[in-house]
Amino acid sequence: MIETSLLLTLGTIFVLLILSAFFSGTETALTGSSKHVMHQLEKTGNSQAKLVNRLHEQKARLIGTILISNNLVNILASALATSLLITAYGEAGVAYATIIMTILVVLFAEILPKTYALQNTDRVALKVAPFIRPIIFLFSPFTRATSFITRITFLVFGIKLHNKNGFVSRTEELRGAIELHKGEHETVKRERAMLRSVLDLAEVEVGAIMIHRKTVTMINADDPSEDIVSQVLACPYTRLPLWREDPDNIIGILHAKELLRALQEKPGKTTELNIPNLSSDPWFIPETTHLLDQLQAFRERHEHFALVVDEYGSLMGVVTLEDILEEIVGDISDEHDISASGLRRQADGTFIVEGKFTIRDLNRQLDWNLPDEEAATVAGLILHESRRIPEVGQTFLFYGVRFEVLRRQRNQITAVRVAQQKN
Repeated sequence: MIETSLLLTLGTIFVLLILSAFFSGTETALTGSSKHVMHQLEKTGNSQAKLVNRLHEQKARLIGTILISNNLVNILASALATSLLITAYGEAGVAYATIIMTILVVLFAEILPKTYALQNTDRVALKVAPFIRPIIFLFSPFTRATSFITRITFLVFGIKLHNKNGFVSRTEELRGAIELHKGEHETVKRERAMLRSVLDLAEVEVGAIMIHRKTVTMINADDPSEDIVSQVLACPYTRLPLWREDPDNIIGILHAKELLRALQEKPGKTTELNIPNLSSDPWFIPETTHLLDQLQAFRERHEHFALVVDEYGSLMGVVTLEDILEEIVGDISDEHDISASGLRRQADGTFIVEGKFTIRDLNRQLDWNLPDEEAATVAGLILHESRRIPEVGQTFLFYGVRFEVLRRQRNQITAVRVAQQKN
């Protein structure tokens, strides 16, 4: 009779330790499983992933149930072991039970299952979700009671729960995940740069990526039709601003296709063409427009070209749909584009960069982190930080990067040597 009772007690303790290991591993797996992976699996029809997502939505009840269940089986197992060892060794059995159960619980019911679950969070979460769901339902009265007591206790101490905004935004969470996407392979670097750029669309203004008016090809609407046709055919761009009397007075946007269509309709009668009538109305946008908003505006208006103006209405430059897309995927070139990367690597490890080269492109290509809040180009950054118009040969050190002015045209910095300082 005594042996039967002993075996029954030992068996019960063994089962309770298995349950403790199950609850410990379940807690680690379900709290550590990837929401993104589970979301994708649910979209493919995985019922277990759907169940895991439902458990994530009620995380407070999930944690409460696991903690209550785990503590319940641990305390019960310890109580049975203590009772068993007191019967065998008297008062010394309390010490024996404490030592033995601490070792068993910590090693076999905590460390082992949690380590395995930590290494296989998604797989374990999918396996245990169907089993933990009915347990949550069974213990729901207890979890609601403990949750109520917890809330009251926190309120007494003036602590507020359920901050939906969290400590960081979802965007920052995504940025952190992107930075964890590491690797020396060129493909990985390009992917990381593209993902960063997608998140930056809502923060970067068109003034930072626009083509400055100084380099924009524009046509005088009062020029003879033959000259305008020659200028359009010689230009690598398909959309050209038309101005009259003053370059700031843009009266329309001439599309090369419209001009060719008119030439086809009136072969040999170039002089009879009314060029301004072939142009479309200009679309002006403020320089403070964010890229994401402008991208959406391009889609809604079915247009690819906009003129950027400052707060005084003066023309600053142009921005195209291709410019915004290049912010995401990098430079897009075709057979008609003029090849001018603006960045050349030298044998000594330094780089020769054009002054008009944008800081964002420099950061993207060299994986640097130069600020672009106050200046959009390399030349602009040098002017902003030095507070002067530098002479050729002058060298500056900003943000861990050495800038050496190589060429200057009047007051414009046209070429700079840059090198990252390791120390």
